[in-house]
Amino acid sequence: MKDIKRMILLNPGPATTTNSVKLAQVVPDICPREPEFGQLMENISTELTRFVANPGHYTTVLFGGSGTAAVESMISSIADHNKMVIINNGAYGKRMCEIAKTYGLNYSEFTSSPCDAIDLDALERFIKASGQTFSHLAVVHHETTTGLLNDIRAIGELCKRYRIDMIVDAMSSFAAIPIDMEKINISFLASSSNKNLQGMAGVSFVIAEKNKLERLKHRKARNYYLNLYAQYRFFSMNRQFRFTPPVQTLYALSQAIEELKQEGINNRYKRYAKCWKTLVAGIARLGLTYVVPESCHSKLVTAIVEPDHAQYNFQEMHDYFYARGITIYPGKLDQLNTFRIANIGDITCKDIERFLELLGSYLRGIGESQRKVGS
Repeated sequence: MKDIKRMILLNPGPATTTNSVKLAQVVPDICPREPEFGQLMENISTELTRFVANPGHYTTVLFGGSGTAAVESMISSIADHNKMVIINNGAYGKRMCEIAKTYGLNYSEFTSSPCDAIDLDALERFIKASGQTFSHLAVVHHETTTGLLNDIRAIGELCKRYRIDMIVDAMSSFAAIPIDMEKINISFLASSSNKNLQGMAGVSFVIAEKNKLERLKHRKARNYYLNLYAQYRFFSMNRQFRFTPPVQTLYALSQAIEELKQEGINNRYKRYAKCWKTLVAGIARLGLTYVVPESCHSKLVTAIVEPDHAQYNFQEMHDYFYARGITIYPGKLDQLNTFRIANIGDITCKDIERFLELLGSYLRGIGESQRKVGS
């Protein structure tokens, strides 16, 4: 087999993967209804649960689809006649609101800055002032719009006081930032295979308390493919997806899980954080700034303020890096022009140093001052 060209993906997922994860997809063809494949999926489900919870009380429901599929499954399947509060402090909190609106759900939107920590006192006042009973609260743990890390432990304590079930989009935090669902008071959590897990894109999942999944049994279905209880029940009985799973992607995910177990979540986050420190020190030398303060920064994705220069063009800068084996990503803020750099995946500080070297060359090439963009 020919060598696999290595690309450095500095976009916030899919992330750079190891060759062993890529090659795990090269397996004999198999019908996904075979017991052997069912065992693979059961092992994946159990191991994913074990990273954040006790498999005796929690379980993982797998879906074929991007992370948004799992988030949509949670929002649409879990909501009842009571009101849900959704925290919107970035593009992905906004997306949850859009999902709720699409399904005609009864929800209230709590808005907060995508660059600063949530005002928990304001959130509590919002809940108390509603005049309605909130049954669920949905929040993004790591808002990749900017790299903001929301304090879900404190939000979980607030939810406990008001007997609210917390729903967490942990798409960009799972497998990097340690999470204990029981201690943090998370009822439902969604993530996907292709970010900090360092697997291939195409598998998403919901991890949930089993007893709360069972309570969905008699709830009228709002969807079909993404029905959370139906997927959970069918897998519990048959060790199968209801519909065709992404077979090869699941083999890759199984390998990625083994590699995460070998590295450990704490060590993976230390590696990522070391890359982040290299990144922010480098952009400071180049005269650039980032938008989220370190006190509430994930250290996984960084929104960097674009250079104020007439010759600067993000697409041209993207193409400059892409031609050199590095992928960068545009920003998502409406009020401020940014681009984003993720330091997740199978990368090291040397990859970040290579990016910074090229960034300096690019900025000098468009005429940024030597004082601001030194060697």
